[in-house]
Amino acid sequence: MNPHHAKVSVVVIGYDDAAHVADAVRSALAQGPAVREVIAVDDRSTDGSAALLDALADAEPRLTVIHRPANSGGCGSPRNDGIDAATAPYVMFLDSDDVLPRGAVDALLGAAGEHEVQVAAGLCVRRELPSGREVPWERELYARPALISHPARRLRLAHDTLCVNKLYRTDFLREHGIRFPEGRYPYEDFVFTARVLAAAPRIALIPDTVYIWHVRRTADHLSISLDRAGISNWRARTEANQAAYETLLGAGEKQLAWAVHAKFLDHELRMYTRELELRTPEYRTAWWDLTRAYLSRFDAADFTVDPAAPGRLVARVLLSAPTPRDLPRLKELAARPARLLPPYARASDGTPVWSSDLPQVTLDHFLDRPAHLLPAAVDAELRPRAWGTRLRLRLHELYGRMAEAGPAAVDVEFVHREEGRVGLSGTASLVADRYGDTWSAEIPVELSALGAGTWDLRLVVLFHDGTSREVSAHARGGPGLLSRRAVPDVHHGVLLVQPYRTHAGALGLRTASGWRGMTEVLSRRLRRLLH
Repeated sequence: MNPHHAKVSVVVIGYDDAAHVADAVRSALAQGPAVREVIAVDDRSTDGSAALLDALADAEPRLTVIHRPANSGGCGSPRNDGIDAATAPYVMFLDSDDVLPRGAVDALLGAAGEHEVQVAAGLCVRRELPSGREVPWERELYARPALISHPARRLRLAHDTLCVNKLYRTDFLREHGIRFPEGRYPYEDFVFTARVLAAAPRIALIPDTVYIWHVRRTADHLSISLDRAGISNWRARTEANQAAYETLLGAGEKQLAWAVHAKFLDHELRMYTRELELRTPEYRTAWWDLTRAYLSRFDAADFTVDPAAPGRLVARVLLSAPTPRDLPRLKELAARPARLLPPYARASDGTPVWSSDLPQVTLDHFLDRPAHLLPAAVDAELRPRAWGTRLRLRLHELYGRMAEAGPAAVDVEFVHREEGRVGLSGTASLVADRYGDTWSAEIPVELSALGAGTWDLRLVVLFHDGTSREVSAHARGGPGLLSRRAVPDVHHGVLLVQPYRTHAGALGLRTASGWRGMTEVLSRRLRRLLH
């Protein structure tokens, strides 16, 4: 008998997702004989999902449908129903708008059986739709196979809060009473993951892609992780993080609890800080107050370990300022890679500080960091021209550390946002200005070679000391520089070109070729405005 035969229950949860739930169920059934049953839990849908699932179950004996009598308002309760109903030795979870890639269950089950672990986990890929662009989730954690005898031996596990890219022993969950928070509880998987880690399972990690997370940013109803415009979303996120921290601390897992705080500072805080300028003044004030209150619960050690790290520096500014301030500069600091823009202030004793009126936020830690770890700031300006388009770059000094390393040159790439391919690349020398506080470079940009698409600008600064630093470029200029232009082109007739500023303040470029491409761009723009 196949050692993988009928050992896994796949729990699919859904609410009002008739457009996608059948694909999710079929992807689970397509995993083959390793799947004993697919348990579809319908959370009292009103769009015909329940009838659709019943029809699928009539033709598929491995599919069981559970109809909840009332909508739970969240994801935790239907998943708990699936845990209770599971009859197989292992269980895993699947959301109705996502899919399992072929071979996912066999790969996870093989690792779980070989190493006799309670949890097996693999790589999740975020697939942007409709473009199809794929971004691995926690790529480094799943770079190679690993056997973790105790979660505290791999603190990065606390950063992977997904429950869907993992296979769990059913008796392990039941023995330890590990369940999801009931009812409407956004970010319920934060708490579930903490409860799993607190039970100290042996964990096998595999590099195989085991879950496809579909990201639909233009959907009529955004997912919880994308619907961040209301302050309730941020409040729910901080509460879920705090619950995860307390769960691990209560279990005596201090290092893992510390890792939850580290994740919050490096991931959540930076992500929401980048979006602050998009929000209303009322939201910003509420967000600032809520965040300061939450950060005040952290230990001093949460900020003193690597205090120059971008998330920790953002937190220190927040804790020192009672009202919102410096939002454009904080946004740039929260970018990836981080950029610390001027001014570069000093206290009366010469200590580098965030600003003259916040001298308690010291930046002297930058003086000890190697150049390749510094939040270097590069301004970028692109002026599309029919002939001779050039990219102008300017690197800023940072308390003498840039000059010490000796900027020599900058490598430039325009990378297609969806396809990941390099459209243009080149290298330009960096030349110091007369005062020695900036270095400038220019590089020609052949727009016709790019063709149509959305392009990210990637830079690597090369230093004379042999080190290098990957940086992103701060988009300089107002509406005059960041505006759409039609440029004559010998290959395409005409190019529609728009340099633009991303949410994180970086320079990006949109291009469309030919009159048809121009029409498509304008049509998409109109649809986005209407949406």
